[in-house]
Order: sequence, then C-alpha cells, then structure tokens
Amino acid sequence: MSRVDCFLPYYDPAIAGSTVESFLCEPSVGRVFLLCPEDASQPEGVPDGCTLIRVPSLKSSITYKSVAGQASAEYTLIYTKLSALSFVHYALDRMLAIAGDTGAAMLYSDHFDVLDGKCTQAPVIDWQSGALRDDFDFGSVLLFRTSALREAASRMNVDYAYAGLYDLWLKVSQTGPLVHVNEYLYYDTETDTRRSGEKQFDYVNPKNRAVQVEMEKACTEHLKDVGAWLAPVFKEVDFSLGDFPWEASVVIPCRNRVQTIADAIDSALSQKTSFKYNVIVVDDNSDDGTVEVIKRYLDRPNFIYIAQDKTWHGIGGNWNAALHHPSCGKFALQLDSDDMYSDDGVVQRFVEAFYSQKCAMVVGTYRLTDFNLNEIPPGVIDHREWTEENGRNNALRINGLGAPRGFYAPLVRELGFPSTKYGEDYAVGLRISREYRIGRLYDVMYNCRRWDNNSDSALSREKVNANNLYKDRIRTWELEARKVMNRRG
Repeated sequence: MSRVDCFLPYYDPAIAGSTVESFLCEPSVGRVFLLCPEDASQPEGVPDGCTLIRVPSLKSSITYKSVAGQASAEYTLIYTKLSALSFVHYALDRMLAIAGDTGAAMLYSDHFDVLDGKCTQAPVIDWQSGALRDDFDFGSVLLFRTSALREAASRMNVDYAYAGLYDLWLKVSQTGPLVHVNEYLYYDTETDTRRSGEKQFDYVNPKNRAVQVEMEKACTEHLKDVGAWLAPVFKEVDFSLGDFPWEASVVIPCRNRVQTIADAIDSALSQKTSFKYNVIVVDDNSDDGTVEVIKRYLDRPNFIYIAQDKTWHGIGGNWNAALHHPSCGKFALQLDSDDMYSDDGVVQRFVEAFYSQKCAMVVGTYRLTDFNLNEIPPGVIDHREWTEENGRNNALRINGLGAPRGFYAPLVRELGFPSTKYGEDYAVGLRISREYRIGRLYDVMYNCRRWDNNSDSALSREKVNANNLYKDRIRTWELEARKVMNRRG
C-alpha cells in the first residue's frame, strides 16, 4: 500500500534518474514529484510515474509550500541534495515503521557517504529543543508526517529565499518529535570534502550575510512561538563589586603551545593602558617545552603563571583558575595561546567599552590569518549579526559569539565556566546574555592564526558530532531557562 509521496530535486536528469528509479521500485512509494528550477529549460523525458513541479530553489519557502500542497499520502519524503541517492534494502519500510511507533513529526537517520567509490559511515546526532542551528545536519533524507508538514507549512507566513527549509523544520518541531534513527539506511554522495576547520566559518562569511539575516528572522519567530524570546531589557551592571588591585587581566589558557605561546605573551605584555593590568597564563600540564618558555617571563611584575594540577580542567577549568586567582583584574580579557592582539591598544579599548556600553561582557572582532599573519578567507570576522535588540535571541542559533571576549570578573566568578575543552566561552556568553547586556567592538582586536596544530583544524566526524551535541545541549538548557524566566515575568 502506497504510504509515501516523494519529492526530489530534478536539476540534472542524468544524476536524478537513478534516484527516481530507487524511489519507484519501493512498494510503499505512491507518487514521485520532481522539483525543477523555474529558470531551467523543460527537461526531456520526464520519467513515467513522476510529476514535475517548478520551484524557485531548494531553499525557498515557496518550494516547501508547494510540497505541502501536493502531498497527500500519510508520509512525505523530501530529498535535499542534487547527487544520487540509494536506499539500504528495506530501509524505507524501516523508517515508516519507526515513524509510526514514535509518532514522529519528522524522522531522519544515519547514512553512508560515498566518495570516489569509497563508502564510509556518516552518523548524525539527536535533535533536541536547543538544536536551533540552521546548519543542523539531518542528512539528506527527511521523512515527514504529512499532517505535521501541512500544518507547519500553513504557518509559513514569510516567503524566504534561503530559510525556507529551516523555517519548515522549526515549525514542524513545534508539532511533534524530530526522531533520529541511529541506523545506516541510505547511501549518499559526499560533495563537501573540506576539513572541519575550513567549514566552521561559513556562517560568518560576509558573502553569506543575506542568508544569515533570513535565518535569524526565522529563528526569532520560532523563539516567540515557544515562549523563549527575550525583549531587549537588561539588568544594570554594578562595577563597584569587589576590591581589585588590577583593573584588567589578560587570561591565556594553554597546553602544548611551544611554537606560539611566546608570541601571545609578548602581544599581551606590550599593551599600553592608563590603568594597571596584568597577564595571567594558565598552563594545563604542557609537556612540549611550553612551560620553559612561560618561565622566561616570571621576572615581569605584571606576569602571573598558574600551573594546573594533573586533574581534569579543560579550557573552562583554566579560566576558573585565573578568575579566582587573587591577582585577577576586574575585567578578564581572553587571548588564545596561538593568537596575537592586533595592536597595543586592545586592553585599553576593551575596558573603556565595559564602562561606556554598561555591559557584563564585551566581544571584539578578529582577523583570520595563516601562521605568519597573512590574512586568509573569509578575512575579518565581526559577527555583525549581533544587535542589542536581538543578539541574545540570535545567539541561540549561531555556534559562537565572536572573539576576543572580555568578562566582568565578579559576575563570571559567580556563574563559573564549565570544565570543558569546547564551548566553555559560548556557555558563559549565553548565560550572561540571558540577563545582561553584551557589548561589541567592531575594530579588529586580534589575529586568529589558523594552522595545522589548531585544536579544531581537522576533526573527525565523531568529534564534530560530539562538539555540536554539547553546544546543542547548552542551548537546550538556556532555552528552558528563558522559558521559565518569561513565565515568571
């Protein structure tokens, strides 16, 4: 009995043909719809049993409204890539069975990536309420309960050029669970072969600004729908808390950075300020000669070295050690151990920003460079998607708040950093933004050096998944806390 209507792109008939064939041979498939670009010429030889639909693109709202209008079977399958697709034997039946058992509004699964004839496992992660990234990886096969799809599409009140699918699955998530089947159910052709470090800046590339504006709008509407949106009303920061002999501290957490730690320290110590500041280096058990380099600076009166014990700390734990050190300044400013400030006035500008913008955290702007400080694409990363009106809402969508960062130490001592190696700064930033204003500096504050020894330059799929799962979890906690705050008024 036909239970599924299938929709797939028909941009290249030669490639799509095999995918159409794989759909048509499935007993549970009723109708197959081919999504063809409006500006493409009439394709020759539309396969028997298929219906052609003209659409603007695979990203537009109009496309998914058209899909909802045509779908009539119990389930609707949407394939989102232009490359060839084939199913594991009986996989579609398996997906339908699980969808029925779970009441899924949308279902997705692990799959295999095929590249140059080689097949590798491509697991994805569980969706959760805080998984609001517009680049969340569901894979390319999305199985919707048609009733949920049509209900969601009926509430798509903005015609997005880029955020159509994002808006759709956000609205579908409001109707029922998005279920991950951790079984490998289809073969997909891998088309993006870049390393993890090359992909992570896509969303802040200035070329993608128009896309990001739409994604923010769709996410903001979703947050309002679920009761997690926050109005731009902030608590005032009391800068008189505590007794600080130093106005500011540059905090440099590090582990095994013998090639770069001296550059970072020199950059921090060369700052010119109208107030007292110091530099705190927290070493987490380096064994490559980093400690020997750090000790060369011990005779500097404004240099502090903290050697961590051998228990677990992570970058967050190293930050906690610096923040709770008696010589920590009122404002704690971040500098990664392989990066360098852009000039000698960064610390001064950060502290001035705290007072002038009356904020509990300040985020700067950075320039991506190679190891030798030559600019590399996409160049300057300024996170201009952050606005005072909606920045803390949009922060639940994006995967980072920017850099370098500065914190009002008394507040962050109270909140604490999570003892992790990834996402620790994002967690603190989200928590601060729930109540307090975050200030911005749009001048380049430091050079972010990208090289093979960056901790995130070439991560495995498993590590990328683990990192994304953790940040999604942080967002889930924050989302729920904001709902509670709104309910309390």
